[in-house]
Amino acid sequence: MRWALVLALTAAYPLIVYFSLGHVEPRYLALLLLVLGGLRWLAGGAQVVQARFVALAALLLAGSTALLNMSLPLKLYPVLVNAVLLGVFGLSLVRGPSVAERIARLQEPDLDARGQAYTRRVTQVWCGFFVLNGGLALATALWASEQVWALYNGLIAYVLIGTLMGGEWLLRRHLRARYARAQA
Repeated sequence: MRWALVLALTAAYPLIVYFSLGHVEPRYLALLLLVLGGLRWLAGGAQVVQARFVALAALLLAGSTALLNMSLPLKLYPVLVNAVLLGVFGLSLVRGPSVAERIARLQEPDLDARGQAYTRRVTQVWCGFFVLNGGLALATALWASEQVWALYNGLIAYVLIGTLMGGEWLLRRHLRARYARAQA
């Protein structure tokens, strides 16, 4: 339940910030980051260390926002999320099994070598995505208007995530069908 609330708030975060700026001082919007940080700390889940790292970083951004009364620290939260996801996915490539392999094994516990190689590549693609998405989130935070920042981080980034997920799902179905035909 807490993770669902964290995900919903994280997804809505750019729009909440956008619609609040100009009406509410940034230092008061820092409360939103405090709530997100606190919920992440409490939710923990399977990745307690990562959740606590994000929580502490969110609290640092919240403190900076409250102290400076500037919107920039608020706009850096999507950058933080992408950096942590890049770290989690990238570390899984070093330590194994990859994040995509762990997810795949939930449905297919006996994943063969071909599947392991595929899931490793999928994890690498996601790492590339997090680098690009995080870079664009940073660029919009530093140099774009608040409208562009909110549009990218509150809509376009999610469309890109969905497109990547959907494209990978279609590719996986295609490759499985092709492999099944080759085995027949």
